[in-house]
Amino acid sequence: MIVAQVHLGAPHWIAGAVVLVILAAGVTIWSYGWSRSRIGLRATAALFKIAGILALVACLVEPLYTGTRPRPGSNLFLVVADNSRSLQLSDHNSRQTRGQVVQGLLAPESGWLARLGQDFDVRRYLFDTNLQPVTSFIQMTSDGEASALTSSLTALADRFRGQPVAGILLLSDGNATDLIETVGDFKSLPPVYPVAIGNDAGLVDLSVARLAVSQTNFEAAPVTITATLEAQALAGKEVGVRVLDEKGKELEKRLGLAVLDGEPLVQRFLLRPEQPGVNFFTVEAFLKGEEQAAGQPGKSQEATLANNRQIATVDRGGGPFRVLYVSGRPNWEFKFLRRALDEDDEVHVVGLVRIAKREPTFKFLGRSGERTNPLFRGFGNQGDEQAEQYDEPVMIRLHTEDKDELRGGFPKSADDLFRYHAVILDDIEAAFFSQDQLSLLQQFVSRRGGGLLMLGGKDSFVEGGYQRGAIGEMLPVYLDRMADASAGASYRLLLTREGWLQPWIRVRTTEPEERDRLAAMPEFKTVNRIERIKPGAQVLAEVTGSDGNSLPALVVQPFGRGHTAAMLVGDLWRWNLRRLDPKESDLEKSWRQMVRWLVSEVPGRVEVETQRAGGTALPAMKIVVRARDKQFELLDNASVTLQVETPDDRKIELVAEPSDAAPGNYVATFAARAAGMYRAHVVVNAADGSEVGRRETGWSVEPQTEEFHRLAVNKELLGRIASESGGEVIEAGGLDEFVAGLPNRKIPIVETWTYPLWHRWTVFLVAMSCFVVEWGLRRWKGMP
Repeated sequence: MIVAQVHLGAPHWIAGAVVLVILAAGVTIWSYGWSRSRIGLRATAALFKIAGILALVACLVEPLYTGTRPRPGSNLFLVVADNSRSLQLSDHNSRQTRGQVVQGLLAPESGWLARLGQDFDVRRYLFDTNLQPVTSFIQMTSDGEASALTSSLTALADRFRGQPVAGILLLSDGNATDLIETVGDFKSLPPVYPVAIGNDAGLVDLSVARLAVSQTNFEAAPVTITATLEAQALAGKEVGVRVLDEKGKELEKRLGLAVLDGEPLVQRFLLRPEQPGVNFFTVEAFLKGEEQAAGQPGKSQEATLANNRQIATVDRGGGPFRVLYVSGRPNWEFKFLRRALDEDDEVHVVGLVRIAKREPTFKFLGRSGERTNPLFRGFGNQGDEQAEQYDEPVMIRLHTEDKDELRGGFPKSADDLFRYHAVILDDIEAAFFSQDQLSLLQQFVSRRGGGLLMLGGKDSFVEGGYQRGAIGEMLPVYLDRMADASAGASYRLLLTREGWLQPWIRVRTTEPEERDRLAAMPEFKTVNRIERIKPGAQVLAEVTGSDGNSLPALVVQPFGRGHTAAMLVGDLWRWNLRRLDPKESDLEKSWRQMVRWLVSEVPGRVEVETQRAGGTALPAMKIVVRARDKQFELLDNASVTLQVETPDDRKIELVAEPSDAAPGNYVATFAARAAGMYRAHVVVNAADGSEVGRRETGWSVEPQTEEFHRLAVNKELLGRIASESGGEVIEAGGLDEFVAGLPNRKIPIVETWTYPLWHRWTVFLVAMSCFVVEWGLRRWKGMP
């Protein structure tokens, strides 16, 4: 605070003035010393006379009253008002909305606003999704979709940087929608003086506060949407909640839910999207009896219905996934696996099945001089270089994309193997693969990030000779030979504690149903007996023999970028022989879930991630595209284009630019202009023009949900803005007092004013008054 000071205009008269005062005081005291009146009366009269003399003598030194004040029109003062939809709320027992209250405070005839204009250059602004200058606050409509509070303050600080801004008067409820991970840095702002608008006491409100989406490979309900409801002034009332798909079809509805004020109500919905790719689901909450009030807000008890719904984005893309199944002989496991995955449009299984081993000792079966295998006679490949030889295994290819896929047997190059997302080995010995193929398979898991599953056939694990080598290193179990089981042993399958926590292991929705399913499963006869698992591996299922001992049945572990699994039961097909439901096979359902888990986290050549750019009211979305070549190395010099479908049926083309943060990453930013659901189709082409891959992603923009996330005035944020910027929170009723005290605050440009005290008639009035009082006392008491 700046305080006015008193200075002397003629300090060279100080000595003379002091001498005069001493002489006058001495004469006065001496003259009253001869009087015979009471001493108290004489002292009083003397003091009045001396005071009058002091007032006159003080004029000799010319006392000057000096101070500083804002130079009129030289300092800026910014008045900023919130124009967002949250100002449409009417507080409890108030006939006016918050916006109308602000308009009343900022009316042109307001005395404090006129006084402010006398000393400052007043600039007026409104903000909602962005900052707009206005000439008058009559233009305020309170219909903005968001509250860009912090970005508006930052924009003002940048716009007037280096200019004399005395302060910012901010009228808002403090509910900013442009705060993401940080709460802003306000220390660089001019002094901000927030005026908190609103009183949330008694407001009735039900809101969908948060949505969380989690995805599993549980076939019956692969998507879980967790909705958190919050209530205010609704104690004892019943509410409902429902889930709608993208077309508005109701998928699930729950009624009769009880809510408590201030305590979250969590509801979980298990859903199965009808189509792959990006899906949108809307979660909507409502009061009992107000299910149809969404389009009729005036008929609702709630203060607002804008926060009663949120959109969940579910991305079931990434496919189609390709799985390579390699088996040493035709078996029932592959039969049921194929039958199960034929019902899954997102998983495509390619089979490579050996139907005959190498036969170098059976040449006598052929014609004289024939070196090719007669099993393939008549297939049009009788050339010695093309036909299968006696000393080569005979393989059959199933469900291949074209005639060339797997023509040479198991892939021998990364380009051929890395096109798959997972590999399943069943009843095939390690000697079937060359050392290069074994090393390639290890790279497939560790570098490419693929999935590897070994099934417990006759020639798998220990019996297949995998104790040493690349595949044995990847498996989650130690291949130590155990004592063989006694003849006729049988085993029952049980889930471990870790297995119960994995949705893809379970087949039934509820725990009692799952326990009944396990109890009804048949006993198995073939188990690869493994005693130890590797560090970091998890046993998800185990078998218990008739002797009471337990052995691992299903073990998984991460390996490099991918993961591996060992199914140690060799006759899972028995499960399908005892079907509880003739319409649905538990084994086939389990196969689909297991393969889905196997490919779920395997990266594709094109991956897309969406991130909210932050710092804006209507969020800009940063789309990050990661591209890899056929070797699954990060791909530079690619061409990345996007086509964004907007809620108003427009299609906008974007080009992603290479990111400076990481190689192989490409970034595009999309600024939303409307609320709703957005889809983006991504196409990546290599430098030679060949297509690398395509992906789809999506997101939703819901400014009304964030705008009404809370109805209470955010006094904490307003107080922090004031504290860090050097201002203070102002009460709405104290604006006149605030403006009147502004000249006493720290102002950038001030001027000095001076006023001579001896020019004021009050000084002479005081002197004459003292003399008159002294004269009156003497006359009254008869003193000389």
